[in-house]
Amino acid sequence: MESLLDMTGGLLLVAGAAFLLLGGLGLWRMPDLFNRIQAGAKTTTLGTILILAGTAFLHPEWGFKLLLIGLFLLFTNPLSSQVLARAAHRRGIETSPKTSVDLLADSLSEQDMPEKLPSEKTLSDKGIEEKS
Repeated sequence: MESLLDMTGGLLLVAGAAFLLLGGLGLWRMPDLFNRIQAGAKTTTLGTILILAGTAFLHPEWGFKLLLIGLFLLFTNPLSSQVLARAAHRRGIETSPKTSVDLLADSLSEQDMPEKLPSEKTLSDKGIEEKS
């Protein structure tokens, strides 16, 4: 029985490490910030959950703590990536030319999109020229 738990834990650890590796490759290969955020968030969430599950099989006494960590990760990782992507969109970060649909632009009205960020306004108010 212990051998089966060790084998399952080892397989889950390898699968989690593979997903984390794929996430790193996604960060390197994706064409723009929004695709990189998605690749990083999806693969790190699944990869870390698999690593936590593999560790739970190898050390069953840590199971409850690892479950809490996994639940925290399931709630915070997608939320933080969504907030980062929305902030980048509001900032005006360019998308890849391959991007054909922008659903967030349709849902945000012009009054929600500021012309300049407050820090840029204060720089221009003080007479400091912005660098391009």
